Amino acid sequence: MISRVEIQETNRMIAEANLDVRTITMGISLIDCADPDINKFNENIYKKITTYAKDLVKVGDEIAKQFGVPVVNKRISVTPIAIAAAGCKTDSYVSIAKTLDKAAQECGVNFIGGFSALVQKGCTPSDRILIDSIPEALAVTERVCSSVNIGTSRNGLNMNAVKKMGEIIIETAELTKDRDSIGCAKLVVFCNAVEDNPFMAGAFHGVGEADCVINVGVSGPGVVKRALMEVRDADFETLCEVVKKTAFKITRVGQIVAQEASKRLNVPFGIIDLSLAPTPAVGDSIAEIFQEMGLEHAGAPGTTAALAILNDNVKKGGVMASSYVGGLSGAFIPVSEDHAMIEAAKVGALTLEKLEAMTCVCSVGLDMVAIPGSTTAATISGIIADEAAIGMINNKTTAARLIPVIGKEVGDMVEFGGLLGYAPIMAVNKFSCENFIKRGGRIPAPIHSFKN
Repeated sequence: MISRVEIQETNRMIAEANLDVRTITMGISLIDCADPDINKFNENIYKKITTYAKDLVKVGDEIAKQFGVPVVNKRISVTPIAIAAAGCKTDSYVSIAKTLDKAAQECGVNFIGGFSALVQKGCTPSDRILIDSIPEALAVTERVCSSVNIGTSRNGLNMNAVKKMGEIIIETAELTKDRDSIGCAKLVVFCNAVEDNPFMAGAFHGVGEADCVINVGVSGPGVVKRALMEVRDADFETLCEVVKKTAFKITRVGQIVAQEASKRLNVPFGIIDLSLAPTPAVGDSIAEIFQEMGLEHAGAPGTTAALAILNDNVKKGGVMASSYVGGLSGAFIPVSEDHAMIEAAKVGALTLEKLEAMTCVCSVGLDMVAIPGSTTAATISGIIADEAAIGMINNKTTAARLIPVIGKEVGDMVEFGGLLGYAPIMAVNKFSCENFIKRGGRIPAPIHSFKN
């Protein structure tokens, strides 16, 4: 039984500390839509998505109204298109991206993820078609998100794919340069991608999942910050306990919403992803939590330790609140989506190198980082390789969502709008890694990957 005190506490979290259900994401398998005729395939996937997800937005809004918990986004993830469309006789998947975009618009969701390929050990012909289609696909659609998994701790890193993705990111930036290269904000390069991630732009519906599931992402950095304000002078043991207990309470809210959405949509409940995902709003910031912990700015000495504390105790609290905590769960550190991270980058406290160090202990990696439009494809590939190596060696998910903004350089600002926010262009190391990247081949998996 939930007590009156707990109800009042949750209401305060919502009203005063920006607690929300960040997304209800419906995962839909497209495996049974396969057809050699791409027009028939497009017809099949449009029908399936719009049938399964037709009530997703309505149900999300009804739950928000009934329980008083904001449900900010309703989204869809689908089977990686490089898998689902592998039987199509075609040399481009751009029409599939357009179909996904049309289906997302029809259902009323803001993003649909799964224009994706999993190439950690090599590429199939379908993978190559998908990757080559990414720049145009993201340029001609509004809601489609794309991801490519180029490595795992078990398989090592596919450096041919790493090199190719640097080139794809530059091409995507060029094709959307009239909109500050926003296409790159919808493209993630992963190591150790997970199959049940409800957050964009990296969501896809894994082949090990059911035909259709509901995954919920809950976020509450403002709630954690407010809780820490009550123990400002306490030691680290106390601080950790506060984060853990707060994460437990936040996850319970998500559990209730997820179960209700599952019941009303008649779709199995998948996982709760408790990832502290910031927004550009003041009071909804990961970097503000660091400041409450005692750091002047994100990026100051001690930031990586502070993030490790946050990430670990968020997970500990979450797993006690739900039997099905999954996705990425922890703390995201997107630069453009966190006003205090933006400020830290502007004043020079936060650099790309410090961000990379922080990704050793956060949920994902280099996220929504705007870099000079003059950055070379090889340099971008080098940054991806560094980030993927962290994930491979540490057996964790890492990713790079890098945005080379064509026509802008260090010191300029870029506006993406909405939840994507705004960001300063961050400096990139100008020394070349071209000869390293052009070697190609695969970096073998680390010795500790041999578990059998």
